[in-house]
Amino acid sequence: MCFRFAILADFAQYTLLMSFWKHRVYLDHASAPPVLPAALQAMRQAETLVGNPGAIHEEGVMAKKSLEDSRKRIAHLLGCKAREIIFTSGLTEANNLGIVGFARHLERTRRGLKGTHWIVSSIEHDSVLQAFAEVEAMGGEISYVEPNSRGIVRVETIEKALRKETVFVSVGWANNEIGTVQPIAKIGQALRAYAEKNSSTVIFHTDAGQAPLYLSTIIDSLHVDLLALGGNKLYGPHGVGALYIGSRLTGPSGIMFAPLTFGGHQERRIRAGTENVALAAGFAAAYQRIASERAKESRRLEKLRNKLAGELSAAVPALVVNGDIGEALPHMLNISIPPIRALAERTSEYLTLALDRAGFAVSTKSACREGEESSSHVVRALQGEPWHAEHTIRISLGRDTRRRHLKRFVKTFAELAKEHGST
Repeated sequence: MCFRFAILADFAQYTLLMSFWKHRVYLDHASAPPVLPAALQAMRQAETLVGNPGAIHEEGVMAKKSLEDSRKRIAHLLGCKAREIIFTSGLTEANNLGIVGFARHLERTRRGLKGTHWIVSSIEHDSVLQAFAEVEAMGGEISYVEPNSRGIVRVETIEKALRKETVFVSVGWANNEIGTVQPIAKIGQALRAYAEKNSSTVIFHTDAGQAPLYLSTIIDSLHVDLLALGGNKLYGPHGVGALYIGSRLTGPSGIMFAPLTFGGHQERRIRAGTENVALAAGFAAAYQRIASERAKESRRLEKLRNKLAGELSAAVPALVVNGDIGEALPHMLNISIPPIRALAERTSEYLTLALDRAGFAVSTKSACREGEESSSHVVRALQGEPWHAEHTIRISLGRDTRRRHLKRFVKTFAELAKEHGST
């Protein structure tokens, strides 16, 4: 009975949130979409399990069973083995574990990273770029590859950067600011061909981010060794993620990773700490739901996003669309607006706050970097005019976005731009 009331309370909270949103338009799904009711329900059910999944008594066994069921469900959606999934505290930790965990293992086996070469695209999320900064501090040599003006990292660019000393390559599946989808499968194939030709091994990592919302996540077709996921990017709970670790990183003595945390043997001995059974259950439930609706929702949002891009461009002729929306995730639109003289470099922040007061939630760039440096390193890499990177706004649609919401947004945005001289 208590469980039933708890579920009703969750739905009541969700309904209250939806009621609040009737008066607002949420267009920042790339930062954090709302948690699905199915995920909330799965979490509440799992929260009734009191045992530690590492314990051998009945309560622990039940918790372990729930955790492994969540792992199997996520593995099924990836088309991989359950034992190849490691739960983490989120996408940031998954990226750090994949990159720095491998680097530390290599450092121990080689007695240092001197002489190793690593490749990463310059438009990655900070959780990837800062992990590579750590690799560099450990002695590895890093090459940063640039995208073309459309925001695409070309296979040929990666191939030109390869050397006989190259041990690791990282390219995000879809960019978190401009949404451009990278040719991950083709890059993976090129790396395998290069390694075979040169009798070497090049590990391929990708930050999957929001890509699973709208792209099929069958691992074998991607040719990656490491793939990082975050529950909060997939309409699941915050505080949980996963790292896929492929068979090429599993040797006779175990996984070729050094842990980043210590104090336990959980998650195949590479991620210490008691697993959060409830968050894992919510993650799996959300992932299953969005995967089942992926194709239909992708088509719907692409039409809305393209219509929005056209109307904004017509309303504000000086506006620039960053990247190639024809090659981007269907829910993302990144724009730049000419600077407002009186506000100097704070134009996008001012308009974002003005839109917020008018009832619209958008962001200036990745939420992890908002409020820090004024320009976008991603848009800057596209090599457009300098102001493009200084005055960006990211608009990201979601399951709750409707055409009427976007009509209101265009009208308000155009009024604000005209009022402050950005048209």
